[in-house]
Amino acid sequence: MSEAAKRRSIYFVLVTIFIDSLGFGLALPVLPRLIMDIGKMDLSHAIAIAGWMTVTFACLQFVMAPVIGNLSDRYGRRPILLLALVGLVINYSLLSVAHSLPLLFLGQALTGVFGGTIGTCQAAIADMTSKEDRAKNFSLVGAAFGIGFIVGPAIGGLLAEFGQRVPFMAAALFTFGSFVFGWFNFPDTLKAENRRTFDWRRANPLGALRSMRALPGMGATLLVLMLWNIAGASYPLTWSYYGIARFGWSNGMIGLSLAVVGVITALSQGFMTGRFVRAHGERKAVIYGMLGGIVTFLAYAFATESWMAFAIMIGFVPQSLVGPALMALLANRAGADAQGEVQGMAAMAQGVGGIVAPLLINPTLSYFTSSAAPFQFAGAGFIVAFCFAVSALVRLVTLPRSPSTVARIEPQGLTH
Repeated sequence: MSEAAKRRSIYFVLVTIFIDSLGFGLALPVLPRLIMDIGKMDLSHAIAIAGWMTVTFACLQFVMAPVIGNLSDRYGRRPILLLALVGLVINYSLLSVAHSLPLLFLGQALTGVFGGTIGTCQAAIADMTSKEDRAKNFSLVGAAFGIGFIVGPAIGGLLAEFGQRVPFMAAALFTFGSFVFGWFNFPDTLKAENRRTFDWRRANPLGALRSMRALPGMGATLLVLMLWNIAGASYPLTWSYYGIARFGWSNGMIGLSLAVVGVITALSQGFMTGRFVRAHGERKAVIYGMLGGIVTFLAYAFATESWMAFAIMIGFVPQSLVGPALMALLANRAGADAQGEVQGMAAMAQGVGGIVAPLLINPTLSYFTSSAAPFQFAGAGFIVAFCFAVSALVRLVTLPRSPSTVARIEPQGLTH
C-alpha cells in the first residue's frame, strides 16, 4: 500500500470511529426518558429494561464478533466495514421511528449484529502499523472515539429539545456519510498474501475459544479485557440514570457531562497514551490506568454533588491508557494473518462482558433506586464496577509476558 493510500485508510478509520461514537453519543442522553415515555414506566423500571436491551445487543455481538473477524481476514476490511455501516444506518433509522419497546429491542439486536465497526477498524490499524506503533495508533482510535463522545452527547442533548427522535435521525445521516466517504476513500488494508480461507470451525464462539488457546497468554489477556469491560460498562449502562437519580440532571446536563468526559479522554489518548507506552510499555500503562479507574469508580459511588461528578472526571486521564494498551497487548500476540480474528476474539470477550454487566449492574441500580430498597443508593452500580476492576487488575499482574515471537493460528493447532 502506498503512503497516500495508507493515509486515506487511516483517515477513514478515524472518521468511522468518530461517527460510530458520535451516533452512540447522540442517542445516549435521550434513551432513558425515551424508554420511560414509550413504556409508561418510572426510572427504576427503565433501568431494568435498558439492561435487558444491552443483554440483547451483547448476546448477538458475542455470536457475530468472531464471524465478522474471520470474514474480514478472508475478504478484507473494506467490504465488512462498509456492510457494518449500512447495518448501523438501518438501525438508527429504525430507532428514529420506533414507538414500542419491541422495536427498541430490535434496534439493539441490529447494533449487535452490525456493530463490528470498531473491531474491523482496529484490525485495519494493526494491518498498517508495526508492533511498536500499535499502542500509539490504537490511542488515535481512542481519541477519535473520545472526540465523537464530545460532540455526540452535546448535540444529542440539544437536538432532543426538538424531539426525542431527532438524535437518532442525525445518527443515521452521519453514519451514512461515513459509508459514502469510505466507499470512495478506503482501499483495503489487508494484503492478499495475509488473507486466509474462511473456516466455520474458527468463525463461531467455540471455534474462537479453540483458536484462543493456541496463542500463549491470549485467554488470560482476553479475561482481563472481559473483566475490565464489565467494570467500564457501568458508564454507558448507568451514567444517564445515575445523573437523574443522584443529581436530578436534565438531558442537556447529561449531554454536557458526557461531552466533558469525551474531551478528557480524547486529549489523554491523543497526547499521553503513545508517549507513556513508549516510555513504560503496554503492561505498565494498563496497570496504571486500571489503578486510576478503580479510584474513579469508588469516588463516583459516593459523590453527592454535581461539582464532585465533574471533579472526579480527572480519573479518566489515567483510565484512558487501558483500552489502547490492552488492545496492543492482544494484537502483538498474533501474526498478520489473524488480526481480524484476534479483534473478533476481543469483541467476543467484550460481548461476554456486555452480557454479564447489565445482568449485574442494572438490577443493582434498579433496586437501589426503587421504593423497595432499604435506602437509596444511586452509586450502587459503581460498587459493582469497582469489584470487577479490582479483579481485572489482579489477573493482569499475574499475566505472562508476551512471547518474543508471534504465533500463527491453524485450524488444528499451532505452528511457529
